[in-house]
Amino acid sequence: MAVTVTPFDAQPATAGDADAITRLLLLTARGDEAAFRQLYDQVAGAVYGLVKRIVRNPAQSEEVAQEVLVEVWRLATRFDPERGTGKTWILTLAHRRAVDRVRSSQAATDRDTRYGVANHEPDHDQVSDEAQVRLEQRQVRRALGELTEVQRTAVELAYYKGFTHQQVAQTLDIPLGTAKTRLRDGLIHLRDAMGGTSRTAKPSMTTPTSTRWLPQLP
Repeated sequence: MAVTVTPFDAQPATAGDADAITRLLLLTARGDEAAFRQLYDQVAGAVYGLVKRIVRNPAQSEEVAQEVLVEVWRLATRFDPERGTGKTWILTLAHRRAVDRVRSSQAATDRDTRYGVANHEPDHDQVSDEAQVRLEQRQVRRALGELTEVQRTAVELAYYKGFTHQQVAQTLDIPLGTAKTRLRDGLIHLRDAMGGTSRTAKPSMTTPTSTRWLPQLP
C-alpha cells in the first residue's frame, strides 16, 4: 500500500479511543487499508503533537510525523497487544523517531562546528599587524625609560593623555618654552628608537597628531 500522509489537522485521540486504536492497528497489521486510514485519522494529531514538543521545528516535526505514520503501516505486524495499547505503541515509535532526529541534527551541527574550528586560518595580515604593534609598543616603553623624568612625563601627558603644550607646562610647573623643549627632545629620542629620522630632525610640535608614527600603548 502506498501511504499518503495529509497535513496534520486531525484531532488527538482521547483515552476512550484506546481500544479502537488497538483494534484498527491489529487490522492494519493484516493489510487492511481502510483500517489504516481510520487509524491515521485517530492518531495523526497526537503523533504530530508529541514530535513537535521534542523537535520544536514545525517543518521538521511534520516530516518526522510522516515518517512515523509510514512506519506504523510497515511495522504494524510487530505490535503485540499483550504488551500495551496500540496508542502507546504508536507514540513510542513517534518518541523514538523524534529523539533520533534531534540527535542527528545536533551531530550535524557539531560536525560543522568542529570542521570550522579545525580549518580556521587567521588572517595573515592581521596577525602580522598585531605582532608589529606589540613590537613597537615594547620599543616605545624601552625608549620612554631612557628619557629624563620631565621628558617622559611631558610626552605621556601630550601624546597619550591629549594635554596641550600649555597644560603640560602648567602640570609640570615649568615655562611653556621649557615644556616644548622637553617634548621636542623626548620625541627626537623616541623617533630614533623607533628607527625614524636622525637626531638633527625636529618633529612638528603643533599638535599631538603630528606623531602618527608613535603607537598607542595598551
